[in-house]
Amino acid sequence: MSVHDEREPLAPRTTSLYDYALFRHGIEPDGAVPRKGFPLPDGPPSPEPGRDDLTWQQAQAEVTDALTPLLADPDPVRAAEAVHRRVAELALNRRTVRAHTARLALADEDAARRTARQLIRTGTDVAAVGVGMTLLVRLGEPEDVPCLQALGMLRGLEDAAIAALDPLDRQAAALLYIRCRERSGELTPLTDAVASGDAEATRSALLSLTDESVMWLGRRLAEAAGLHGLLRARPQDADLLALTGRLLHRMADQQDGRADILGYPPARAVYEALVRHADRLPPTPEHRSLLLSIALDLHSGPAVLLNWRPGRRRALLDALDGLLPAAAPEPVPGDREADWFRRNRHLPFARAEDGDRPRWEVVVVHGSAESSAVETRILADGVPLVAALFGKGQGSPPEYLLDSGRLRAAPEPREVQLAEAYCTEGCCGALYVTIRRDGDEVVWDGWRGAVGPPPPPYRFDAAAYDAELARAERDHSWCWPARSTARLIAAGLRERPELTARWELSQHWVGTDWQNPDTVVLHLRHEPSAPPPGTGGSLSFHWSLPDDDGPPRDRADAVLRRLETNDPKAFATFGGGNDELAQALGYRPPPPAPQT
Repeated sequence: MSVHDEREPLAPRTTSLYDYALFRHGIEPDGAVPRKGFPLPDGPPSPEPGRDDLTWQQAQAEVTDALTPLLADPDPVRAAEAVHRRVAELALNRRTVRAHTARLALADEDAARRTARQLIRTGTDVAAVGVGMTLLVRLGEPEDVPCLQALGMLRGLEDAAIAALDPLDRQAAALLYIRCRERSGELTPLTDAVASGDAEATRSALLSLTDESVMWLGRRLAEAAGLHGLLRARPQDADLLALTGRLLHRMADQQDGRADILGYPPARAVYEALVRHADRLPPTPEHRSLLLSIALDLHSGPAVLLNWRPGRRRALLDALDGLLPAAAPEPVPGDREADWFRRNRHLPFARAEDGDRPRWEVVVVHGSAESSAVETRILADGVPLVAALFGKGQGSPPEYLLDSGRLRAAPEPREVQLAEAYCTEGCCGALYVTIRRDGDEVVWDGWRGAVGPPPPPYRFDAAAYDAELARAERDHSWCWPARSTARLIAAGLRERPELTARWELSQHWVGTDWQNPDTVVLHLRHEPSAPPPGTGGSLSFHWSLPDDDGPPRDRADAVLRRLETNDPKAFATFGGGNDELAQALGYRPPPPAPQT
């Protein structure tokens, strides 16, 4: 078919979305694309159809029945016209149609590819063009990149364009991703420099990024700037090496879901380049903590799952061990950076993999100086199980898994939650395993919530399992004073539940404040045994204890003594709950958070 034939319009009443996008871009004086993209030709889209009478399986069946026969039609013009009609008849919103289109079994991939191209080049309907773009996630080829880039300039098609560009042109996908999601304008110099093709300007713009708020874009920043190529050209650039470390550490973060490091193809080569030239970094406390964070990622984080050559990851860890001070510096009061380094210096270098022995490592993820995340990393055969089997969030904290004794094995099987999705279990699930003792072995099986194929049972020598678990339960070297205080308070409340029960309170959570790790916070829940008539539910209260430099044991004992005689509802902060109950008991709702 000729190019002219392929570009025959599907409907005489309007210009194709592709031609419209090119037109809008062409009439912009500076060629810039608005952050939110160009509006669709007919203005804001009308409310999308949405049917709540269909299950996921029923919607999949409707999309399959409607589209599968059309995508095998050897005539792409006829097939595309039919897709336009059938998509409108489905009465499903665009996102739902795309989600099910991605799962279609294609009998003739070549015919489906031709139809997809006809849809994106001449399509006039957003939903139908979205079907074409979704098909090109699987079927696209480099020649499709310019058309996908153009359609990505239109509101409502950005996500579909990013998904289709990712397998074809990572830089183009990253630039579009950044434009759609970056809010402050700080990244405009970087995207402009990348568009100009000036490597030095790109390097300068990348190094100018000092705001941690943009680091969550770590992989996209690296892909947009061509970080791997910049490092090859400037392997001994200390500033570039430091930024590389920050981006790699951010990509290995699981707090917001699957670690981006696993979707970054040059990851191994970039780690190699960073470690090979890390001696160029000035020996500052910041760089020292950065290299230790990289070591923790390589030892027990998602970076372990990269396709390393045998022994290579161990060699990188040995090199980092040699670069870091052998003796941790003496703690300095108030210097959280130095304290974190002192507590974690040994962890990634303490031992090599232990064969089939499990290992639990409590890791305080080093982010900014004002926050810290604590997770329990479970290693089997040296593989971090939560990252390998779940990937939707980090492992549960040690207070939940270790302090509670949940991981101890007994003949009676016990199901244990190892991790919860970053957005809560109710949204995206959680990872569960059933633990039981079987003779001289401990068995982990009955997995629930794992992503991908069902994991196999894990069998551990019971004596080795018990010894390792006892070591992890005793090891508090990772713990800073406020966290120790919180753990002691939680243990005291487990041993003496009457301290809160007498006030009709239950312990909901005890820990340290996310933004102020030196502040202990008790979250308590009040559910009256005899609520006022017409009310019900519960109320929440939180009691904050800023650091006073006292020993953790003394601080915890003081809290427990106060609970013996004082009702926390009288002095803790009311955090909300059932409105009718709060009003009846005289509690005012908390003021709204200040706008930033």
